[in-house]
Amino acid sequence: MAKTLEKQWEDLLGKQTKATLPEFWKKYCDVEAKIYAFLLKQPELAWKGVFSEMADSLHIDSIYFMGWLDGINSSLTQELELDSITKESELDLKADPEKLYFNMHAADADHLYELAEWDDVLPAERREEIATEYRRSRTVHKEKLPGRNDPCPCGSGKKYKHCCGA
Repeated sequence: MAKTLEKQWEDLLGKQTKATLPEFWKKYCDVEAKIYAFLLKQPELAWKGVFSEMADSLHIDSIYFMGWLDGINSSLTQELELDSITKESELDLKADPEKLYFNMHAADADHLYELAEWDDVLPAERREEIATEYRRSRTVHKEKLPGRNDPCPCGSGKKYKHCCGA
């Protein structure tokens, strides 16, 4: 049985070595920026077509196009079943712009969230709000630990140092 496009993408990722990784990611990031620049120009961030025709229209290798689909999948209004996609699959892609922008920050993809094409999709103020939301989502709030002389949080009535802190 032939490997699925998703499996081929995963195999390509898995074959990368420390030496090949920088070149691989540069190529992928260039492909990714090219596709997003195109998508951001589409009305309502929607794009329909056959997988192979979509990839060919932008002169993108099908395996890298599959990698892009893997990356955008969680930002689509309806996620795709990636393991069932073939070169003949009909795709109906519609991205949620705010979710997409947020996820680009989560992926630390400044080469994507800084694309000039965003200017026509989301106002600069909203993009800044989303960036702030992302930064806040990464803030960890650590619960204050009881001090030695504080009442024990177990409810025993004893000082922490004579109870659970002993």
